[in-house]
Amino acid sequence: MGYDEVLEHLGGFGRYQKKIYVLLCLPAISCAFHKLAGVFLLATPDYRCRLPFEIGNNVTYELPPDVLAMAYPMDSLSKKYSTCSYLDANYTETYFNGGTPAKEVVNCDRWIYDRSRYESSTVTDWDMVCDRNWLRASADSLFMVGVMLGSIIFGYLSDKYGRKPIFFASLVTQVIFGVLAGLAPEFFTYTIARILVGATTSGVFLVAYVIAMEMVGPKDRLYAGVVCMMFFSVGYMLTAAFAYFIHDWRSLQIALTLPGILFLSYWWFIPESSRWLISNNRPTEAITLIQKVAKSNKVTVPSDVLDKLVEEDKAALESDKNEPKPSLLDVFKHPNLRRKALLIFFDWFVNSGTYYGLSWNTNNLGGNPLLNFVISGAVEIPAYSFLLLTLNRWGRRTILCGCMIFAGTMLLSTMFVPSDMSWLIVVLAMLGKLAITSSYGTVYVFSAEQFPTVIRNVALGAASTSARVGGILAPYFNLLGDYWQPLPLLIFGAMAFAGGLLSLLLPETHNQKLPETIADGENFGKVKTLPGEDGTERAPEEMQVLNATVEAVNEKRPAEETDAEDGKF
Repeated sequence: MGYDEVLEHLGGFGRYQKKIYVLLCLPAISCAFHKLAGVFLLATPDYRCRLPFEIGNNVTYELPPDVLAMAYPMDSLSKKYSTCSYLDANYTETYFNGGTPAKEVVNCDRWIYDRSRYESSTVTDWDMVCDRNWLRASADSLFMVGVMLGSIIFGYLSDKYGRKPIFFASLVTQVIFGVLAGLAPEFFTYTIARILVGATTSGVFLVAYVIAMEMVGPKDRLYAGVVCMMFFSVGYMLTAAFAYFIHDWRSLQIALTLPGILFLSYWWFIPESSRWLISNNRPTEAITLIQKVAKSNKVTVPSDVLDKLVEEDKAALESDKNEPKPSLLDVFKHPNLRRKALLIFFDWFVNSGTYYGLSWNTNNLGGNPLLNFVISGAVEIPAYSFLLLTLNRWGRRTILCGCMIFAGTMLLSTMFVPSDMSWLIVVLAMLGKLAITSSYGTVYVFSAEQFPTVIRNVALGAASTSARVGGILAPYFNLLGDYWQPLPLLIFGAMAFAGGLLSLLLPETHNQKLPETIADGENFGKVKTLPGEDGTERAPEEMQVLNATVEAVNEKRPAEETDAEDGKF
């Protein structure tokens, strides 16, 4: 029977579930603040070397063109004045009037920043430019290391100690270290605090997401999951609103953290997961909670249904104890499963790397960075809406491959755009972001349906780790934009295009019987489908029967007749 049948007696997605679901979606907004804040915390304004004669704090960024020509060498790659070196000269009035630039070049160790857009950022406070620009990429990269570790640690803790206590423990930790990051006196403290904040985004968002999904029946789960991601997109756009009014990075970091305090009030509203209570031998509490939900929804759950639920769960636990647990290594022992797993892991790597790479690269696209950021968040809403309308109609593989190939095509097209048409680069990049958001949402569903039931959670955990690796490397791809602006978009475009083409090798899972055992997983998609008489594709199970029939007929036919037919092809 299972808990899903109890949900039917509770009215499906009833009034109580909807109320708790909305409350649990709101923390996604706060988590989006922290994941996207790096765009503004690590913003790099225009800068130049501080010249020897520029003394004091009243020095401005702007210099007359004739002074620039006599003070800085030309960068051969960007065709602009160098920002990391200046001409080694005696900067006197005689030198400037002479009109002949010096020949020798000196690397600078102090910089002047354009503060017209950003009053301050971690980059301007700690001079993370030129040969120290890798620190900027490392800060975002290490944040994603925290996200990866948090998904492992908080996932384990929530399974062991319960969803509710881990949700609140991670929420308190997020607030504390979020404020600490805003007060950090130097880069090391800031980075450690941001790593821990990154870890807690997994504890807050993923645990809240799990509680929400465990309260929703199978029929509504797809819509509930996608709508929850839309809340993340709302948080994405609201981050720009904070940045519009707050131009100091320390104040911005603290302002983005403090809303998390409001969610501490959830302790009196959010229940523990009934599924978790039942699976951890606490049936009395689970039944009490189910009856509370039933009362709120004005329905009644028959007592025999509750008794049967507890009995079946005990039987399932005993069965789990006696049966050996398959591991991820079992995936790689079978060639078809191994091939599908590697393709799926690559898809997760590409989707995550491209999604976060594009999200964090809005400052480098040209035009208004704040407007670029808002558009980048806004395109996620139609991307998720597209999934709701098509995912159960067009099939998973069609959408995944189509969106990734489209994203790759848009991003690769930016190489043909003239440098003075930054608006067109923004349009192409945002179309790519829209498509990769849709494919990222699809790969969750598609991957879960590819793996057999016995190793599904383990395999999805490995796929999620691949995604985190993509997110960890994305800042370093964006760093290449300092040397050639279109390069990050071309890298993300090439990866997305290649991933889309390779995904054509995966079998379609829509309306297919999902694999349960390792043997099912190995055979799933192994037999190619052929069109039937009515023009529809036959399922793999049908093809196995047809192949067996054909083999039996061929055994009875004369060998020369079979050989003659083979010679036609």
